[in-house]
Amino acid sequence: MSRNKKLFLISLGCAKNLVDSEHMLGILNASGFQPTERIEEAEMVLINTCGFLQSAVEESIDVILETAKLKATGKLKRLIVAGCFVQRYGFKLLQEIPEVDAWIGTGEIDRVIEAILEAGSGTVPFFIGRPRRLPDHRLPRIQTTPFYTSYLRIGEGCSHKCSYCIIPNLRGSFRSREMESLLIEAREMAIRGVKEINLIAQDTSYYGKDLKTGPFLEDLLEKMALIERIAWIRLLYLHPQGITERLLDLMESEEKIAPYLDLPLQHTDSDILRAMGRDPDPETPMELITRIRRRKREMSIRTTLMVGFPGETEHLFQQMREFVEAAEFEHLGVFAFSPEKGTPAARLTSLVDPEIAEDRRAELMALQARISRKKNQKMVGQVFPVLMEGPCPETDLLLCGRTAGMAPEVDSRVLINEGVGNLGEIMPVRITEAHDYDLVGEIVEPPV
Repeated sequence: MSRNKKLFLISLGCAKNLVDSEHMLGILNASGFQPTERIEEAEMVLINTCGFLQSAVEESIDVILETAKLKATGKLKRLIVAGCFVQRYGFKLLQEIPEVDAWIGTGEIDRVIEAILEAGSGTVPFFIGRPRRLPDHRLPRIQTTPFYTSYLRIGEGCSHKCSYCIIPNLRGSFRSREMESLLIEAREMAIRGVKEINLIAQDTSYYGKDLKTGPFLEDLLEKMALIERIAWIRLLYLHPQGITERLLDLMESEEKIAPYLDLPLQHTDSDILRAMGRDPDPETPMELITRIRRRKREMSIRTTLMVGFPGETEHLFQQMREFVEAAEFEHLGVFAFSPEKGTPAARLTSLVDPEIAEDRRAELMALQARISRKKNQKMVGQVFPVLMEGPCPETDLLLCGRTAGMAPEVDSRVLINEGVGNLGEIMPVRITEAHDYDLVGEIVEPPV
């Protein structure tokens, strides 16, 4: 296949996967492939898959098979599949899905050109191995998020041993990027017009701990805060045990660090946490939340909780419900336990009926909707800096934006029904209405 062909990218899964997709897109573009926004025009499609949960596996298979149909009805000549789905199932995919022309595991994304060229020689290349590579600023990358916001992956892999999670098998152990490489990439983002940098890793708080002597997350934040033009630095995917007093001190004193903490707590019971492979900290989840709330700067806290883990009784679930009611999270995601093949948790007994787990999930989300509405109502009448994201997908009559307490893609939004918003700018918005999750507001002139 010549290198001036049109390419369409499909990226599934999390933001960390999206960074891999952006790197592969950058490599392909640098080699002459032309990205297109219309899959019907593409002569090559690259699908970067997720394989974290069974539901993600099923989505990946559906997308692959649906895309493969274009070989008969469209211009498609090559179908390349990469990512966690490939890493999880390995060489058996060669027989299971023969429609694919090349396969690339999570640790081999820099070989995407090699995979394409080898696919054209009559073989089906399968590049997979133990993930050890760590892409940095030297690997080409094309940003696919809006120009004003981007993800900066500060590490790859995971060294935790959560019993329900297959990520260490898919991504390898945690590897921190060099701080100077991160600062170079962050400065390049600022020059391109990025206002919001979202720091990501499987556990952002683990940054530098694999190096023993650092630098650590707090050191990186101190340096990043000095970069001009960056307005918000957001921390995503932090392990609860990584919330140090130094980190909170930094968040309180440095306005560029968004007052936002993404803390996947998973559960509140110490025995369940131990069975999850998340050894409970001497500090209880409620004590951690209280320590964060005690700070003068008001923090928005997002967490995720898992219901239906083996051994979770109705009593333990009610304890978690009481915790959610007391903690009053700004953002909450709840997931029902999924026994993933290859994980220790899949072999546990004392299973919870899936229907009961789903009922518990729905109950917590209904509770969170009430909590969110109550917290949102307290914001009515106040003015907040809001990052303008343009017309809402649902209607061009409203603009959308986010406060510093709202992360892209996963959290609620501010719907703006009055005023002229400049795309990518941070402007003052007075909140006029509160709903379960979203807010409604009007732009206040003049802008800050």
